[in-house]
Parts: sequence; structure tokens; C-alpha cells
Amino acid sequence: MTDHSTVKLLGISGSLRTGSYSTAVLEALRAVLAPEVELKVFRLNDVPLYNQDEDTDHPPAGAAALRAAIAAADGVILASPEYNYGTSGAMKNAVDWGSRPYARGALIGKPALVLTSSPGSTGGIRAQAQLRETLSAAGARVVTYPHLAIPNVLDKVDGGAFTDEKTRDFVLGGVKALVTEIRLLASAKAA
Repeated sequence: MTDHSTVKLLGISGSLRTGSYSTAVLEALRAVLAPEVELKVFRLNDVPLYNQDEDTDHPPAGAAALRAAIAAADGVILASPEYNYGTSGAMKNAVDWGSRPYARGALIGKPALVLTSSPGSTGGIRAQAQLRETLSAAGARVVTYPHLAIPNVLDKVDGGAFTDEKTRDFVLGGVKALVTEIRLLASAKAA
């Protein structure tokens, strides 16, 4: 990757629901990213629960697709709801699949940005610490940036677009930090 090449990001939605706020935020983000940043949104509906017995040279198709998508991306954005003060089971499961095989998982060394949203007033902030810790354990490079939590998400995203300029700018600031990390790593590898 050069300083001017397209950065390829993978946005993983931690909600399986058809009307997912996490997916809506990722879709809105994809619509406003500059041409030098490409965001692919990945839904976890086809990723089975992690089972080491099935983690062979030919894992289940959904898990293999997730790993391949993570590996192909320059960085990942993990967009999660908050369930019972933590991340969703689907998101934790995605990190489990992405962290394996041991010491060779697709998340190892991968720059990652955590984003949460909620129709409530906290924006899913309590899920952030858990997800950041899990990503760190998986070997991902969690970007240092103020916690990206979107409270009252129904008032800020609608129809695949941000309806609140401050929220849009805050989220874009996080993506900028992620892209900066990706470019720094690419420069270090090239040197």
C-alpha cells in the first residue's frame, strides 16, 4: 500500500437483526467515505458458533468467508450493539473465529476500530471495554481514539445516511485515525 492507494476496510456488524442499527451506521459510513477509502459491510448471520472441532483446514463456509474478508482488509471497523452491558454474542463469536488458528488468526496485527450504537442514552458505551479487551487478546491493533458510541441512534442515522452532522464528523474522525494507523504500519513494513 502506498500513501495514495485505496484503503480497504471491513465493517463487521455485530447485530443479526434485519433492521440493525450497527449495520445502518456502517452503511451510512460507507456512503460518506472519501474515494480513497473503501468499506465493505459484513453481516454475521452465516457465521456459526465457534467450535474447535469444526475449525479444521476446511472450516464452515461462513467462518471461512469472515476470515478471508478480515485477511483481505487493511483494517476493520467492529460495529456492535450493547446487550446486557457487553458486546453481542455474534460479535464475540466473530472475534473468536478471526483470532484462530492460534498465533495465525486473521485479526493478529490488524488495525481495528470499535464503534457502538444504541437507541438509548449511553450509545452502547459499556460494550466498548469488553470488545476492546477481546480484540487485544486476539492480537488486533485497537486504534486509540475516543470511544465511538452513538446514543439515540434513531435520531442520527436514517435510510442509509447520517442525519446528524456532529455524529458523522465524530465517526469520520475515528475512521481517519484508523486509516492513519494503517498507513503508518504500511510505511513501517516498507522501510
